[in-house]
Amino acid sequence: MSLLIAGSIATDHLMSFGGKFADSLVVEQLEKLSVSFLVDDLEIRRGGVAPNMCFGLARLGLRPVLVGAAGEDFAEYRSWLERHGVDTASVHISSTRHTARFVCTTDSTMAQFASFYPGAMSEARQIELGPIVARVGTPEYVLIGADDPVAMRRHTQECRTRGYPFIADCSQQLAFAEGELIRDLIDGAAILFSNEYESHLIESKTGWSADEVLSRVGCQVKTLGAKGVRVTRPGGEPVEVAAASDVTAVEPTGVGDAFRAGFLAGLAWGLDDAGAAQVGCVLAAYVVETVGTQEYTFTGSEFVKRVEMSYGIEAAEKVAPHLT
Repeated sequence: MSLLIAGSIATDHLMSFGGKFADSLVVEQLEKLSVSFLVDDLEIRRGGVAPNMCFGLARLGLRPVLVGAAGEDFAEYRSWLERHGVDTASVHISSTRHTARFVCTTDSTMAQFASFYPGAMSEARQIELGPIVARVGTPEYVLIGADDPVAMRRHTQECRTRGYPFIADCSQQLAFAEGELIRDLIDGAAILFSNEYESHLIESKTGWSADEVLSRVGCQVKTLGAKGVRVTRPGGEPVEVAAASDVTAVEPTGVGDAFRAGFLAGLAWGLDDAGAAQVGCVLAAYVVETVGTQEYTFTGSEFVKRVEMSYGIEAAEKVAPHLT
């Protein structure tokens, strides 16, 4: 399966705050908000939604194609991804801007304050998918993740024009995008990814009901945090899969990206929606148990064992041929 994964490429600066943000917020004074938090530690990690997903797909044996823009400081990051099985040959390198940067502080309840510097990401709008497809072959899917908004729209329009099946994964950009842009990014997608909050934001900003959103995509995949995931196709009954069992949460950044990678790997292996969601949930468990979005590791047999522990022997038997 040829998978093009388009989205932000960034480094993550992750900090942990031992208290609760809520204890320092006065609801009546939020318009005058000015607070600081003494953090316990700082981790500088590789990130960005597109490399995070590509890393997860590669860990499961696929070779995804990374589509995005980075700065000249990307050299070490490129080597890391290539060593782990990611095709980075189509990454656009800016001659003037640094690679994007995500700065995030997480409190003891897993609430987060974050900011994002786009940097070279703004040049992703210069990337054309056609030449990439000419190099790697017609894609099974083009996932269009959070990125420069102009780039997201251009990639979506090119997919429609050239007939590439595309996946809408607006995620962080939903907070800033207007309804007209969101409608354009979603309409006609083969798969729509979102978490539960984002699904309500989509409905609010587009003016579409939940049923209308579903009618415009081939499949809606909604992550529900610790409750797992719900997969719905038009005219069908929702498929709900519980989160993986025995998970000790440490750091939530990148968990959604890992789930997406696992879900797409499951589809690539020919699994049904439930099986793909199970793979996604197990991969997400590895990420939430580590600090950093690409620091986890496992063997094929370890992954299969964890599928069995969470979802039973039959689920594990369907995954095992692809990892052992």
